[in-house]
Amino acid sequence: MKKLATNRKLGRPTDIRMAMLKTLTTDLIMHGKVETTLARAKEVKAMADSLISLAIKEKDNFEMVDVKVVKAKLDAKGNKETELVKSKNGKEYLKVVKEETTEKRQKDMPSRLNARRKMMKTLNKVKDVDLTSKLFNEIAPKYAGKNVGGYTRIIKAGPRRGDGAEVAILQLI
Repeated sequence: MKKLATNRKLGRPTDIRMAMLKTLTTDLIMHGKVETTLARAKEVKAMADSLISLAIKEKDNFEMVDVKVVKAKLDAKGNKETELVKSKNGKEYLKVVKEETTEKRQKDMPSRLNARRKMMKTLNKVKDVDLTSKLFNEIAPKYAGKNVGGYTRIIKAGPRRGDGAEVAILQLI
């Protein structure tokens, strides 16, 4: 018996197709909505649903640990405090005053760390936004009570004017 292909080729070589799907998935997670062709939307839907279900499964799998942090001491204006120090050869220079504190931080358990790595492999890096923490902290709690799957919705928007391709809007529910 001949097996069918598991994914659509979308008329692209594998590397270009995967880059396009990663970009669309990243945009969907970042903005909550993306407009694309119907075939691409169906492929991205599967990728996004699997990422969200992984985030839901691992969202509470961490422990809080105390970590020693050495930071520069700040004055009232928010500037670093400095002190005048004399070196071995007799020259004077300014040295930043440091203070040691302890902070509570999240430490991922091994399965959550593995899930985070899978997400980073599927999503593109975005400047100023940590998409894996957004998946764990914002999106996963939103869908926590929902059954497995069905976190995204495809709305058909009709044919595109230029080439007549079926356009769809993919959005997080």
